[in-house]
Amino acid sequence: MQQIPQIPGAAATGIQIRLGYELCYEFSQATPMILTLNVHYSRVSDLQQPDHLMTSPALITRGYRDGFGNWCSRIVAQPGKLRIWTDTVINDSGLMEGQATQAREHSIDELPEETLVYLLGSRYCETDLLSDTAWRLFGSAAPGHARVQAICDFVHQHIQFGYEFASPSKTAWEVFNEPKGVCRDFAHLAVTLCRCLNIPARYCTGYLTDIGLPPPYAAMDFAGWFEAYLGGRWVTFDPRNNAPRIGRVLIARGRDAADVALNTTFGANRLESFKVWAHDVNVPHYF
Repeated sequence: MQQIPQIPGAAATGIQIRLGYELCYEFSQATPMILTLNVHYSRVSDLQQPDHLMTSPALITRGYRDGFGNWCSRIVAQPGKLRIWTDTVINDSGLMEGQATQAREHSIDELPEETLVYLLGSRYCETDLLSDTAWRLFGSAAPGHARVQAICDFVHQHIQFGYEFASPSKTAWEVFNEPKGVCRDFAHLAVTLCRCLNIPARYCTGYLTDIGLPPPYAAMDFAGWFEAYLGGRWVTFDPRNNAPRIGRVLIARGRDAADVALNTTFGANRLESFKVWAHDVNVPHYF
């Protein structure tokens, strides 16, 4: 992996995080792809250098913003092997995430129009199937941040985490009944329970470092979490880890994972290898 030198003009405070990915595929024929892998526009000013999507062999890349404001790239993979990667550095505060414990819930009539879509059911979030359960479990909980945190506590304890439980088709209803899954399943169930209680909630994906945590560290992967609309703003919650973290870097937001798929491939392919990294540039790290 190439080494990124220390770049002049780095932030005088906080930390710098090296982040990136490498995806290696094999294709039997020309295959269009949509990739949602760039750092979210809300963090672009923190990048020390652009996180351009690179390919080998070189391909024409076309970009656009989707309906949620996420940056997406279009390519047409050619027959044979394809490597897709980026490797960059981003400035970060280095601070533990705040918790906004006093943030209140809003009545539906006072919610901004742009939040209303995040009250509705979606591909992986079946509000119709979980509404009675949500009100039974959390209807009497203190409204606001405390209620959403109670949902996260429940989901964190209810689901058994394991990469062997990953499934691209698993929904919130399914993971509630078969409580095994990965981070996206934790987020989907929590998002659904929030929406059932009239709290707007949206799915997020991005990088999440292990900065500040004791070793040993699991293999790095992209992470899934969610945001709930409380106190007039979007507040981050992470039912998988269920604790504040350092160095969370957003890539995309949407109604659920269907809106923020990291790659959508329109044809047969084989993923040969997959690597993700996100770590403090000043701490030795081996891929």
